[in-house]
Amino acid sequence: MGMESSGSTRNDDGRRTLGRSGIEVSALGFGCWAIGGEWARPDGQPLGWGKVDDDESVRAIRRALDLGVTFFDTADTYGTGHSERVLARALGRRRADVVVATKWGNVIDEERRLAVGSDDSPEYARRALTASLRRLDTDHIDLYQLHISDADPERAAQLRDTCEEFVREGLVRAYAWSTDDPERAAVFAEGEHCAAVQHRLNVLQDAPEMLALCEESGLASINRSPLAMGLLTGRRGPGQSLEAGDIRSRPPAWLPGFSDGGADPEWLARVDALRSVLTSDGRTLAQGALAWLWARSPRTVPIPGFRSVAQSEENAGALAKGPLTAGQLTEIDDALGR
Repeated sequence: MGMESSGSTRNDDGRRTLGRSGIEVSALGFGCWAIGGEWARPDGQPLGWGKVDDDESVRAIRRALDLGVTFFDTADTYGTGHSERVLARALGRRRADVVVATKWGNVIDEERRLAVGSDDSPEYARRALTASLRRLDTDHIDLYQLHISDADPERAAQLRDTCEEFVREGLVRAYAWSTDDPERAAVFAEGEHCAAVQHRLNVLQDAPEMLALCEESGLASINRSPLAMGLLTGRRGPGQSLEAGDIRSRPPAWLPGFSDGGADPEWLARVDALRSVLTSDGRTLAQGALAWLWARSPRTVPIPGFRSVAQSEENAGALAKGPLTAGQLTEIDDALGR
């Protein structure tokens, strides 16, 4: 897998810098997709993670803050604006203590809680930014991310220039693209204030080309699906069905690891093959999966999702345990046959 580093990949205080921006964040961020609650496409395809308790979400965010988490990643489309509002409520006067990332590009119908398409125009980017600033109750976004993963590269170059305008206006501090395509990410990387790329990365789904781009271009690697959509938490077993409003109950083509309303047995077998290594040194399975990401590259910032105080505490608890060792990375590669 081309290890870039062994054990001590984080700064001594467990913090990382978002690429060339100079913006410091905790080595662990929290992803706010799940706390958006239920939302869907017009055809009924669920896009959320099921029902949520907003009061518990607020408590979970505040607990994360108390445990040293300073980076929160959301999107206008999560719960069609609801995630941004819940995050704003939880942060309150502590907004200045954290780095907030959100995304744009998908068109939402807030009233009906539907995602109704996408818009890659610079004009829409400005409208979306204005709406996110209002919902987040803030005067700036720390990291603004294009959420159309397969946008046309030429159009993306225009949007990159639009983001530079936002930076000049003080509305945005830095920007990024959420995409799994290194060639597309490289288009944004040409911008002076591009700080990161958000992409899928976990111990079951490595992304060596994207990590190489981050290294070459001086970008942070923000890792979505760091726990493989819950498969690496140990809480999903064979035959366990998921609630109807959960995207994993009807997984779209881009979401592997789930089938027939539950977790795919083949993927669960891979998790079992890694369990002993990931849970060594007193870690939970999820904490071991996060530790792999920190050991994989000094640029990674995983953003696991959460819906409860208990999940906040477990995820944040990984910070104190730090990254896996080079030897443990090799054991994992051997177990997965790569």
